[in-house]
Amino acid sequence: MAHWSPDDIPWHEFDPSRVDRDILKVVKAAAMVEKNAADYAEYLNNVFPDDAAFRKAADRWAAEEVQHGDVLGRWAAMADAEFDFDERFAMFQAGYRIPVDSAVSVRGSRACELVARCVVEVGTSSYYSALAEVTDEPVLKAICGHIAGDELRHYRLFFSYLSRYQETERPSRWARTKVVLDRIAESDDDELAYAFYAGNNRGEPYDRQTNADAYAARAYRFYNPGVVKRGVKMSMDAAGLPSGGLSARVLAAFAWNVISWRRRRLSQAAA
Repeated sequence: MAHWSPDDIPWHEFDPSRVDRDILKVVKAAAMVEKNAADYAEYLNNVFPDDAAFRKAADRWAAEEVQHGDVLGRWAAMADAEFDFDERFAMFQAGYRIPVDSAVSVRGSRACELVARCVVEVGTSSYYSALAEVTDEPVLKAICGHIAGDELRHYRLFFSYLSRYQETERPSRWARTKVVLDRIAESDDDELAYAFYAGNNRGEPYDRQTNADAYAARAYRFYNPGVVKRGVKMSMDAAGLPSGGLSARVLAAFAWNVISWRRRRLSQAAA
């Protein structure tokens, strides 16, 4: 089946009266991160130099992610006539780059690298699913629906390769769980904070914590217990943990409580 293209988006249905300003700000940040996937593909090609099938899949994944960024950037420019996506993305890349020239995984093994990629896809599929539910702007809803489907498919792609490398490298369940926890913690790192800054700043100097909080305060608004529960299950699968019983339900409830607490805390701080 052919992958969707920008021509499949109902651009003519754009309704500026339904644009939420907070959603617009996080979409600008998301566009930066998605379009930056080419750097991650270069890194993955270096980590998997002898796996031609995976390298081909990683290149195809990156092309789809870059398309996500371009489509989100186009929507943001429709919603904000002053937003120049190319200019803002150049600012983002000037201020944030990953170490693409590493010849080994920063996660310690190729199996653990794939665990980390699974966690990223969990986060993005959850994010766009939640955003598709809360926005009532027709074009953005359609875009997020397409992207959420892609991100779920990407999770399955990386999980299939994880299963293969797990057989040969055999990282422990604890090693995989640690990667999951580390990658979740990294959601507060410079990438999203700087993407939010690059997409939204008006000339003020960059402060990581200020922009991380500004992004999180808006993004946490969109999540719901169902999306969080699915994300926890997928993360547990990537860690090799049982995901269908009481422990999964407890972790999902805990994750939702943490998100709710952080949402309240950030809202109070901004008041």
